[in-house]
Amino acid sequence: MILASREPRRHWPRRLTLALCLLAAPAFAQAAPPPDPGAPLPYVIGLHEAYLTPQYWAARLDNADAPILDRAQIGAQNARMRSQDAHIQDIAALPTQLTAAQVRSSITALSSWPTRALYDDQGQPIAAAMRASIEANLGLQAIAAQAAPQYGLVVKRAALRTFPTRQRVFSSTGDTDIDRFQESALFPGDKVAVVHRSADGRWLFVHSERYSAWIEAESVATGEKASVLGYGAQGPYRIVTGAVAHTAFTPEEPRVSRLQLDMGVRLPVLADWPAATPVNGQQAHAAWVVQLPVREADGQLKLVPALLPRSQDTAGEYLALTPRLLLQQAFKFLGERYGWGHDYDTRDCSGFVSEIYRSFGVLLPRNTSAQAVSPALDRLPFTEKTGKAARDRAVTDLQVGDLVYIPGHVMMAIGHVDGRTWVIHDTAGGSWFGADGKRVQAHLNGVSVTPLEPMMASDTVRYIDRITNIQRLRAKTAE
Repeated sequence: MILASREPRRHWPRRLTLALCLLAAPAFAQAAPPPDPGAPLPYVIGLHEAYLTPQYWAARLDNADAPILDRAQIGAQNARMRSQDAHIQDIAALPTQLTAAQVRSSITALSSWPTRALYDDQGQPIAAAMRASIEANLGLQAIAAQAAPQYGLVVKRAALRTFPTRQRVFSSTGDTDIDRFQESALFPGDKVAVVHRSADGRWLFVHSERYSAWIEAESVATGEKASVLGYGAQGPYRIVTGAVAHTAFTPEEPRVSRLQLDMGVRLPVLADWPAATPVNGQQAHAAWVVQLPVREADGQLKLVPALLPRSQDTAGEYLALTPRLLLQQAFKFLGERYGWGHDYDTRDCSGFVSEIYRSFGVLLPRNTSAQAVSPALDRLPFTEKTGKAARDRAVTDLQVGDLVYIPGHVMMAIGHVDGRTWVIHDTAGGSWFGADGKRVQAHLNGVSVTPLEPMMASDTVRYIDRITNIQRLRAKTAE
């Protein structure tokens, strides 16, 4: 989905030459290189096995443990994001009553049938009758003249969809990875405002902090606004710092059994839980007792205890934002299957970078189109007039954690070696020229480490030639 964006109030200096001068002195200087990484691995151009570890890249930095932003600076960064970026929504500020026109406008901004041909997973065109049924389920005619938003918590990892349907649709008959009705996902404990229900009653149109879309009603429990918005407002917490974590299995309370919790999810801890009292049939000494939302039979919210085993990769506070830990967090996803719009219980390129940064408490917009132009970050824009030399210099000066955007894709810089700039990214594909001079079409289809300079968008256009923006997190200074 392409989201509308607005130009930032603050950004990198307008003249690219000045911007490149500012970039010329990297904040994270390179130390002496580590031992030789060994023979190249096959297939991915220039890749060595050592490059597939975060330790290799951290060892090349003089100050890998220097803070990029401290906790106060991250708080200020997030405040800017919420106040300046139109893609971040404050659901607490919604009117107590929404008009039918407001609700309809929110829905139709998303749920507009694509003009391209669509196919099902059997390669058959989506029939006119199926389209009519899906569009009818929007229930636009049933929108009340005035409607009060309901507030709820997401109770399990759930898809956000373009339309209120599970029907998967694709742009071609040969690729069933990219479901064009898959938008994103929400996670246990995420807060939503419910503004409409589908005609069949099985789907809710919701606003969340970073997205508005359809979610299955069974994934949301509604309650009093104050209870919903107050959930997790006070610590202590456990923050998921692994790619994923899972709650303990429990037959006594299946609603909180083996729940998937993705990187950056923050759950309140019931620190005063009596030590001798079991949780769902299990003594709690080897786990954290966390509080999770569940959905009652009538759809209402209830908060219950659950066990988060100490073996799971979690922390009591957000991680310190340093180059070393950025690398560590990014590489925890290495090899994970690409999941368009958080499909396959994984994530896509923008979800990948936003969940890395979420483990540090940093808020980013959901989509690449929004991230790339966010006014809350330190933005270096590129245009068609930006020359090759300027683009190459900007790439050479990339620092660990910088986000590099081309149309529809984002990559995170991890370092420089052998005259190349290396990135980690969650990508469906990629290409480069092989030793025989022919372009290799790589089906990477997951979180991969690649050099940036050889990556080709076509036989004649480099990825570097397509860069639209570079975004960097660093402390803002007065203009």
